[in-house]
Amino acid sequence: MATSTTKAQAGQERRGPSRAPGGDASRRRGALLHRLDVKGAPYAFVAPFFVVFAAFSFYPLVYTSWISLHRVELATLDVMEWVRFDNYVELWSDPRFWNALANTVTIGVISTVPQLLMALGLAHLLNYKMRGSLFFRIASLVPYATSVGAAALVFTMLFERDFGMINWALGLVGLDPVDWEADKWPAQVAISTIVIWRWTGYNALLYLAAMQAIPAERYEAAAIDGASRWKQFTHVTVPGIRSTIVFTIVLSTIGATQLFGEPLIFGQGPNGVTGGADNQYQTLGLLLYEEGWKNYQMGRSATVAWAMFLLLILVFVAQRLIQRLRSRAS
Repeated sequence: MATSTTKAQAGQERRGPSRAPGGDASRRRGALLHRLDVKGAPYAFVAPFFVVFAAFSFYPLVYTSWISLHRVELATLDVMEWVRFDNYVELWSDPRFWNALANTVTIGVISTVPQLLMALGLAHLLNYKMRGSLFFRIASLVPYATSVGAAALVFTMLFERDFGMINWALGLVGLDPVDWEADKWPAQVAISTIVIWRWTGYNALLYLAAMQAIPAERYEAAAIDGASRWKQFTHVTVPGIRSTIVFTIVLSTIGATQLFGEPLIFGQGPNGVTGGADNQYQTLGLLLYEEGWKNYQMGRSATVAWAMFLLLILVFVAQRLIQRLRSRAS
């Protein structure tokens, strides 16, 4: 009897411990929940952000697109007349739209290219070990921390035709005063100067942070190979911060497309909304404001907003295509 019992226990040990019914299912369920808890944690963390994005970003986009298909006045937003794509057709044939688009592009180029080049040079200087480097880094953020209203107002006084400091300085070297607000190119240069002053330091700190992440061994290897300071900058520094440069280009493009406060305050009154008496510096942002809050045509204003959004998408797609072609060529 004892022998048979011992054999039974030995056989049970060889087969392993007895499992309760459903034990494997419970174990698999627990492993699945653990896997979901580990892998799903990031999604659960960012889910509130997407909820907020849908509420405050996605819904306005849909609602604005719906308004753009109607004739709506600012005083009676609840009264809509279905016009399909008539607002887009009228905008396409409106010379003010093409003028605003051209001004947006030219001001964007005039302000973005010098701004990023100056930021790159400033970051390169700040990357060297120098006394008071912390002070210069903080000082470069002061223009960015200044409100657009205060900055635009100060520069408007500097570029004033009769009593401005810029024309006073031009008079010292024998040049005639410039009517910065009335002429097209001087007005666009003045507005671009405000943008350059506000954003150069901010972009310089972005470049500086990226430069400090480049390993020092790359510079040492380049120095051993006999590379000069300039070659180290062009062959080590610039390729090392290429992703940051692309980011600042995209950010500056978005900012140029949405340019509004600087030209509005530069106009000093009613001309600020229209971008001057001849619309010489009216941007897409000013055209949007004029259609909606001066002409009370919210449908046309929404159409301009969607044109700006589609323009950004086209710029992004073009940038991706150029980057892909360069990668294939390399």
